[in-house]
Amino acid sequence: MAESRRILVIVDPTSEAQPALERAVWLAERLGATVELFVCDYDQHLAGGRFYDAGSLEAARKAVLDAHLRRLKEIAESIEARGVALSLDARWDHPLDEGIVRKVREFEPYLVVKDTHYHPAIKRAVFSNTDWNLIRSCPAALLLVKPRGLADVPRVMAAVDPLHEHDKPAELDRLILSRAEELCFAAEGELHVFHAFDPAPAIAAATSTMVTPIAAPVSELTEELAERHRRSFDRLMSESAIKAFKPHIHQGAPQKLLVALAQQLNVDFVVMGAVSRRGLKRAFIGSTAERVLDHLPCDLLIVQPDE
Repeated sequence: MAESRRILVIVDPTSEAQPALERAVWLAERLGATVELFVCDYDQHLAGGRFYDAGSLEAARKAVLDAHLRRLKEIAESIEARGVALSLDARWDHPLDEGIVRKVREFEPYLVVKDTHYHPAIKRAVFSNTDWNLIRSCPAALLLVKPRGLADVPRVMAAVDPLHEHDKPAELDRLILSRAEELCFAAEGELHVFHAFDPAPAIAAATSTMVTPIAAPVSELTEELAERHRRSFDRLMSESAIKAFKPHIHQGAPQKLLVALAQQLNVDFVVMGAVSRRGLKRAFIGSTAERVLDHLPCDLLIVQPDE
């Protein structure tokens, strides 16, 4: 657990509903954490230009930020009665994701919490460019909150890859498990650990050299792969020292199985990893994450190995 236990909440100044704020306060009550409410805003009409007076522009920007701070104070009054220590900040910055990252680097929170929303036409979450950029670049754990309630006993599912088939470093799985365990403890919830493997690529590679592939070698190869994954999963869990959890090891496409299991179990939080690569602007978060983020029915906690 981070010593500071500070939670940074990204407040949407255009919305009355603030699911991220409610989730952050809920967590702060259980973690003994402090919360900072943060608005990052920008208006291109107030960006400046040769036809605008610099003093007038600065006054207009200040008026916008003062209005945000007044709104944050109103929000804070309703929260302080719950015994959670709060601070407030509003800044003029652009683009939004980079402004948030600059704030995170300065504030160094234990957790960043932000809303994400469902698209009513297709009934799934749609991540904005800001969400995706934060997944790639946020230097702290990022909790993306969907507008839904939690169960009385929340279910937390950690998605791990003990053989690192998606080029994830070994320490990332350990961090995923650590964060999932902390979240589960804070929520007094139920911990599930998920791993799925798809034998199809290995089987295709092995049988491509056969003149006539036969069933027995394919069956044996599948069982051998399954055993390797089970051993790796068991080793990962034994090294983690987590005792109370429910394992889920499946064979098939990880992205489909994770979504299906999260829906079946009515999971409240999924904890996943994101992997950055030096020298590149983007991060490789794995084919599994890229395909399931919008489809999972629950909150997502994204962690990086170098957070």
